[in-house]
Amino acid sequence: MTDTSLKNTGRSDTIRIANVQAFWGDYSQAAADLLRQEPDIDFLTLDYLAEVSMSILAKQQRRQPDRGYAADFLDVVRSIAPFWNQGSRVKVIANAGGLAPRQCALACQVILREAGCPGRKIGVVTGDDVLCVLQAEPHSELSRNLDTGEQLGDRAQQLITASAYVGAAAIVEALQADCDLIITGRVADPSMVVAPCQYAFGWADDDYDRLAGATIAGHLIECGTHVTGGISTQWMDLEDVCQIGYPIVEVDAGGGCVVTKPKETGGAVNVRTVKEQLLYELGNPDSYLSPDCTVSFLSLSVAQIGPDRVAVRGARGSSPPATLKVSATFPAGFQSSGSLVIFGERAAEKGRRAGAAVLNRLQSQGLAPDESRIECLGGGSTVPLPHLQRDDLTEVVLRVSVADAQRAPVAQFARDWTSLVCSGPQGTTGYAAGRPRVSETFAYWPCLVAADRVSMEIEVLS
Repeated sequence: MTDTSLKNTGRSDTIRIANVQAFWGDYSQAAADLLRQEPDIDFLTLDYLAEVSMSILAKQQRRQPDRGYAADFLDVVRSIAPFWNQGSRVKVIANAGGLAPRQCALACQVILREAGCPGRKIGVVTGDDVLCVLQAEPHSELSRNLDTGEQLGDRAQQLITASAYVGAAAIVEALQADCDLIITGRVADPSMVVAPCQYAFGWADDDYDRLAGATIAGHLIECGTHVTGGISTQWMDLEDVCQIGYPIVEVDAGGGCVVTKPKETGGAVNVRTVKEQLLYELGNPDSYLSPDCTVSFLSLSVAQIGPDRVAVRGARGSSPPATLKVSATFPAGFQSSGSLVIFGERAAEKGRRAGAAVLNRLQSQGLAPDESRIECLGGGSTVPLPHLQRDDLTEVVLRVSVADAQRAPVAQFARDWTSLVCSGPQGTTGYAAGRPRVSETFAYWPCLVAADRVSMEIEVLS
């Protein structure tokens, strides 16, 4: 590997990486805002994919075969193009490709041409799709559900997506090909930060302590504003929650990093916000599994070194596991939810009785759904602990949800729901949205696949 990136930046020991998308639906202007605030950023990462995202993309692709990617990303590319035209050297890495990275890249290519910067190279990373592997080996021990231990078995033929969480190697290859924009499918979140570090510093694939440090840096910024104060336990103490700054990690050649954010933005970067994000989805702190290495958090030091600057150092790494996690999905039926506002005396009690009336009517028609839930929001339903239940409220939101393998019970629920407008309790309102929608649902099947069964490919468009 070469020092191409560092030669471009004029620095010899540090690169600056920002993450401006934590999920599909995050603030779409964050990339342009951050480049205006911090024009010397070397790499931007954008994380669009959660487990539920793959199901949504699968539904989208079934309706439109040329889709299957996060179309919102196209607007982000439009917003970045002017900075490239003005000479920015920033490189962009995004997993917005979802189930169709090449189609996403082709759409981005058109946008860049229209924006007057057609010379930018686009790297397309594919190979994370392991649907054929799971369907060919439905009784493999690796394909067992990681949560329940169930065997995949005949369910394998029902799968519509199966994406492995791949590592940094293919992204590094795309960076070495001098790509300005790299579009991937399902990549492990921290690997989008590991890749530019490995590319810039020339780390070997078995330089595990440094790779571990970069994995920590990626983990810290993968959720965007989580680490800069978003949903922090001290959120109410933040001075500005309208413009919380998106995070930046300044990673050094030894694998240590400093977490910060653009100046004069809202939020905060302090030891508390950093530690809260370190613990996010952590599992075993001595064995955090990543496609690039296995990380121990136990030796980490976290220190405030300046306003909105926290240094994180001391990660220890070892070889990665021989398997990769897989996120697979399959159709699981239909669901619908209806909401109404109930006010007046005994509001929660009235709401629960009204919800039960709708479900009882379905049962009398022989259409009782497989699953149902009645909630009186405001009365302690979101966290159903006995000491939080409230029956003295004069206003609640009644929400009833149903799910079934067949469409008929769910569709009947949607038709019956609005009858509460006249047959429900006094104080029923909030029905402007009309009849609830019936939606297809998808089940999540987490499992493993042998890493050597996953073959990544790189294509460069220019």
